[in-house]
Amino acid sequence: MSAVTAKDPLALGLGSLASGVAFGGACMTVSQIALRFSEERFETVGYYELTAGLVAAVGVGGAVGWYRSGALDNIWQRGVIAVLGAVGAVLFGFLAAPLDRFFGIIGMIVWLLLGVAAGIVATRWANSGRGTGDGGSGMGTG
Repeated sequence: MSAVTAKDPLALGLGSLASGVAFGGACMTVSQIALRFSEERFETVGYYELTAGLVAAVGVGGAVGWYRSGALDNIWQRGVIAVLGAVGAVLFGFLAAPLDRFFGIIGMIVWLLLGVAAGIVATRWANSGRGTGDGGSGMGTG
């Protein structure tokens, strides 16, 4: 008899939301780091870099949230997770600005690495909530 794990929608939903927020916020932080490195050319590329980072944060946050919550049965829940992932990614990315002010470029790089690490942990959490009984790629060992 094989051990079949049941689907955990709470872990799946919250893990999907957190991974969307973290990866999307990391994208916006990357654009702010790139802007910091090209400060002397701010008038020509500054607004484009920040706009690209904002669009990337919304796109990646929503797409990751939608993709990771694919095992949920309710499409409305998937949509809410995607929208909250996009909005949360923008908020996460905006938090890099005070870090730049107080800690400089090193603070933003640490924030970026923390965002990527949080995204990886949240993805593992979402995958553990999928279960192996639905044919998904859960983290089960059996």
